[in-house]
Amino acid sequence: MQGILIIAPNWIGDAVMTQPLLARLKAQYPSSKIDVLASTWVAPIYRACTEVNEVIEAKFEHKQLQWGLRKQLAKELQVKNYQACFVLPNSFKSALIPWLANIPFRIGYRGEFRYGLINLSFDNPSKVNRPPMVEHYLALSQLLKDDEVNTPSELTPKLNVSSLAKQSVEQKLALADINPKALLVFCPGAEYGPTKRWPTNHFAELTRNLVEQNADAQIVLLGGSSDHELAQNIVLQSGNNPHLHNWCGNTSLDEAIALIGIAKAVVSNDSGLMHIAAALKTPQVAIFGSSDPAHTPPLSEKAKVIWLNLPCSPCHKKICPLGHLRCLNDILPPQVLATLNTLQ
Repeated sequence: MQGILIIAPNWIGDAVMTQPLLARLKAQYPSSKIDVLASTWVAPIYRACTEVNEVIEAKFEHKQLQWGLRKQLAKELQVKNYQACFVLPNSFKSALIPWLANIPFRIGYRGEFRYGLINLSFDNPSKVNRPPMVEHYLALSQLLKDDEVNTPSELTPKLNVSSLAKQSVEQKLALADINPKALLVFCPGAEYGPTKRWPTNHFAELTRNLVEQNADAQIVLLGGSSDHELAQNIVLQSGNNPHLHNWCGNTSLDEAIALIGIAKAVVSNDSGLMHIAAALKTPQVAIFGSSDPAHTPPLSEKAKVIWLNLPCSPCHKKICPLGHLRCLNDILPPQVLATLNTLQ
């Protein structure tokens, strides 16, 4: 198997959880070159995977077919003569490119009218009895070769910080007069919605408590541009604490990976940055609300999950259907601080 193409998922956390599949394929086919076709926003994850030969970036847009772009990509990929392609998203459009490129083995889960486009497949598990996402992706390797046995290390994603990104963030930290040895990272965002976001006033109180405990602490708020306003609320609610820095929207994902790799510890919601912290083995506290930590846990021995497991959880709703959001409101800053202190 000389050439393998991966069609990457569209979400950062999902992309992180595909790394064990890449490692498995590299172990199965050591001489193979594994390339990844990814959207621009998840491409940095694959640049942090040592198994990847080339990351092919494409400007995919959510809920858009982009037929012309997919035909052009298929034409460019066909000349690379891939023998197999793993189509990790479940959508119809994600299966079009390997089919148009005439890749012989097109592997994935059945879904959204993909019969014929995918020719080696498993049934999608039911939403009621879903396996952890890492195992979900890793299982696809069995469709080419089924004599492998999972080991615990294979189920743990691993990322590497690029030296270029590390150099860039070290310069940014120096310019902001932030001591890297005192750096903590808060990740207050979650693309899914409010039921995955720990309240901003709780993050603000945690900031005050941390600075009272350690006057040298420096806290960087990390996230995308859509999280900037959310983070600014935390800054205001903390009383414009000089130890708190809102960098949401001001770093690339490559730089965010490097910052998380440098940090003493991370406090995050169930988000893509949570999975990055786990894959970098950075000590972390992961706060869960409406989602299920059994399905998408941070896979690291240095991660501590806080989840109240209320009778109404996990509801997987974007907005609390009961209107109280107790699953997050009732996780109080002293509990998070106490958990954080057990990590350091």
